[in-house]
Amino acid sequence: MKTTVPPDVLSTQELVKIYGGRAVVNGINVNVKAGEIVGLLGPNGAGKTTTFYMIVGLVRPNSGSVIFRGQDVTTFPMFKRARLGMGYLPQEESIFRKMTVEQNIMAILETLQLSKHERRQRC
Repeated sequence: MKTTVPPDVLSTQELVKIYGGRAVVNGINVNVKAGEIVGLLGPNGAGKTTTFYMIVGLVRPNSGSVIFRGQDVTTFPMFKRARLGMGYLPQEESIFRKMTVEQNIMAILETLQLSKHERRQRC
């Protein structure tokens, strides 16, 4: 029986980020297949947050690439990555603290040109 390996949903190739002449991330490669759960582990200052920010588009790498579902999104801003299905949920409290999770999601979906029914379906 032949087993096929699913393609990577997300991959990074040799990501580098330099701040003040110091490489805080130096050649990171990440490969994530559909259904996988991946964690970034390391001590404070190891570059975990910077790596994540480069993946989601909050920070642009000095070199390297981010591939999402087969498309190079390295230069895409965060909102374009989101339109392709890449999400980011910050650890910090929501800016809409008194709202439920559903209400927060609906508030964001209101920025899209969708009917109320379509927004409810996506939520």
